[in-house]
Amino acid sequence: MEESTARPVARRAGGGGGLSLALAQGGIEFKQFVRTRESLVFTLLFPVMLMLIFGSIFGSVVITPPGEIPAVTLSQYFVTGMIASGIMATGFQNLAITIPIERDRGVLKRYRGTPMPKWVFFAGKILCVAALAFISVVMLLAVAVAFYDLRLPDTGQKWFTFGWVSVLGLIACTLCGIAFSGVAKTGRAGPAVVTPIALILQFTSGVFFEYDDLPPWMQQFAALFPLKWMCQGLRSVFLPESFASQEVAGSYELGKVALVLAAWCVGGLVLCLVGFRWTSKREG
Repeated sequence: MEESTARPVARRAGGGGGLSLALAQGGIEFKQFVRTRESLVFTLLFPVMLMLIFGSIFGSVVITPPGEIPAVTLSQYFVTGMIASGIMATGFQNLAITIPIERDRGVLKRYRGTPMPKWVFFAGKILCVAALAFISVVMLLAVAVAFYDLRLPDTGQKWFTFGWVSVLGLIACTLCGIAFSGVAKTGRAGPAVVTPIALILQFTSGVFFEYDDLPPWMQQFAALFPLKWMCQGLRSVFLPESFASQEVAGSYELGKVALVLAAWCVGGLVLCLVGFRWTSKREG
C-alpha cells in the first residue's frame, strides 16, 4: 500500500500544477487514514466516546455561581475542551504517531526518491488533517447539541472567533505533530511517546476539570502549550459572556489567545525545519 501512495503523484509531478499535486496527495492520505480502522477509531471516535462518558457522569453539575443565568453545566464546559482535544488529536497525535510508522516502513525514503516536490508530501498531510479536523468538530458539535444542550454561536463575531481559534490551533498542532514525529526512534514507540503527552496536556489544560480549580503550578505549566489557549478561546464562543468572570484572569483574554497560538505556529514551523527526519536514526 505504501508504494502505491508515492508513485501516482510522482508521475504527475512534471505536468500537473502544484495545487493539483497537493490535492491528489491529500486525497491519498485521507483514503489511507479511513482504511486504517485503528486510526479512525482513535482519532475521530475516541473524543466522542469520552464526551459521552464524562457528559453522562457530570451532566447535571452546575459550575456557575448560584442563581446566575444562564447557568453553565460541567458537561457544557467539558464539551468545549473536547472540541479542542479533537483538533489536537487530528493534528498533533495523528501525525506524531503515523509519520514514524511511515518512516520505519521506508515510505518517506521512497517519497524523497521520487520526482515529487517535498512540499507536496507535507501539503497532503496538512489537507488530510484539515479534513479530519472538520469531521471531528462537526461530530463533537452534533453530539453536544443533541445531548448536552450546547448552544451554537448566535452571532457572526462568535463564529469568527470559533474559526480563527480552530484554524490557529490546528496549524500549531499540525506543525508540532510533524516536528515531534522525529522524537520516536521507531514506529512502535510513537504511541507510547505521544499518548502520555496528550493526556497530560488534557488533564492540565481544563479539558477534564475546571481550569481555575487546578493548582497554580499546573495552570502555569498548561499555559505554555496551545491546548490551554484553544480551550479558553472556545469557551468564549460556546459559553455565556458572564462566564468570563470565572476564568483565572477574569476574562477570556482573546488577544492573548491569538498571540500565543500564532507564536506556536511560528515555533512549530521552526521545529519542523530543524527536527523532521526522512529516515530513521539508525539509517543516518
